[in-house]
Amino acid sequence: MRKILLAATSLMLAMPAVTVTAQVNPAPTIAPAPSAEEMKLPRPARVRGIPTALAIEAAQAANASCQASTYKTTTLVADSAGVPIVVISNDGAAAITQRIAMTKAQAVLKYGISSGEVVAKVGKDTALAAEIKANPMIETARPGAYPIKAGNDLVAIISVSGAPGGDKDEVCAQAGIAKIQVRVK
Repeated sequence: MRKILLAATSLMLAMPAVTVTAQVNPAPTIAPAPSAEEMKLPRPARVRGIPTALAIEAAQAANASCQASTYKTTTLVADSAGVPIVVISNDGAAAITQRIAMTKAQAVLKYGISSGEVVAKVGKDTALAAEIKANPMIETARPGAYPIKAGNDLVAIISVSGAPGGDKDEVCAQAGIAKIQVRVK
């Protein structure tokens, strides 16, 4: 019996250590759960935006445009306060594209112009570049997002991420806008 215990102990010591590691999402895209204090606050109505059906249609058109070029993208459509109405990712789109799309939408919201125009201004304005880098909601200016307007009023933002270059994201975002623009009120 002693020999069996000794052999078993020797085998256990010779086995490689098995460690259990926690599953970590390398690109989290969902905000943390609301705190208890937040849950006590009144829940304000959403600000002006486009109807959900139009947001879905725009996102699907943008993603279809990118998919036709084999790009695996995410399209985010947000309301006039930058709160997402819909986020749709093509099959195989990297999880981080959701977060990048949000940063592009935040640039549109903050500066009132396309994120590509923001990129162009950053190249000429070091103070703006520093401001963007210091903004945790943007950090890096990237092309691919546009305001959606009813007349002169911002009513939504469309943002695409995942194509190999923001210029290609812009083409897809424009396809999404083209699909719905005449019905935006």
